[in-house]
Amino acid sequence: MSRDGREVLVDVKNLRVEFRVKAKEPFVAVKDVSFHIFKGETFGLVGESGSGKTTIGRAIIRINETAGGEILFKGRRIDGNISKELDREVTQKIQMIFQDPMASLNERAKVDYIVSEGLYNTRNYRDERDRQAKVEKALEDVGLLPEFASRFPHEFSGGQRQRIGVARALIMEPEFIIADEPISALDVSIRAQVLNLLSKLQKGMGLTYLFIAHDLSVVRFITDRVAVITKGEIVELAETEELFTNPLHPYTRSLLSAVPIPDPIEESKKEVVVYDPSAHDYSVHKPRWVEIKEGHFVLGNDPEISAYREMLG
Repeated sequence: MSRDGREVLVDVKNLRVEFRVKAKEPFVAVKDVSFHIFKGETFGLVGESGSGKTTIGRAIIRINETAGGEILFKGRRIDGNISKELDREVTQKIQMIFQDPMASLNERAKVDYIVSEGLYNTRNYRDERDRQAKVEKALEDVGLLPEFASRFPHEFSGGQRQRIGVARALIMEPEFIIADEPISALDVSIRAQVLNLLSKLQKGMGLTYLFIAHDLSVVRFITDRVAVITKGEIVELAETEELFTNPLHPYTRSLLSAVPIPDPIEESKKEVVVYDPSAHDYSVHKPRWVEIKEGHFVLGNDPEISAYREMLG
């Protein structure tokens, strides 16, 4: 439980992920990252390409091995070696929606098999009739017709394919879904449909989301809290509106300055802030993770924290 009584569903503590390249020193993709996700919320993780967002999501779902730290799901540690029973529960209760709807579906399999694959792996159905009923319901839940089950992925548009990916996750009856840039590969006209679908499913099924993205306008629309990550480190975390209203870290301000403004006159006046990592002098004062106001955390050394407090007034 958190200090305000909300249930913590996922708790990531000092997570470290490394990738080894033959005899070279391991590449550290995620450095001592910590955050928690409350049950029923949409938690955003934003940053530029290569910042470590997807690596964290894949570590939570046990695709990437961890080199340090802990990942807790409903209070139980799920990283490293775990029991078969817990592994089965994690497989069912944590699902992922992948970024590319074209690449994440097996082109040689019919939709019926693609959506059922998790059921086959966990034997989570009574008989063939029960499996087919679950497939039909999953397709209907994402706005697709049951007869689509007999078709192949290439017969669908990008938006429909992403809905199939959502159905594949939903059929497992998960509690927590990692949505890895689920709309970045879609046409702009289709993005709102998928976002509205995710919001509708969350309300109807009590789902919890980790929403990974680089598009901050989308993040503002769908998330409750946001963590900003760069080069494997989280530099700021706050409730969504608080972060957009009072961005403190230079990297956060740089990201927000790049968000397009729909008014062409205002857009022409906008000044894009370029983030310079060398502006931080950590040779004497080392950075630390500080709660600068309730629920708003930022990474900085003592002089920077003092400056951030002045910015907040």
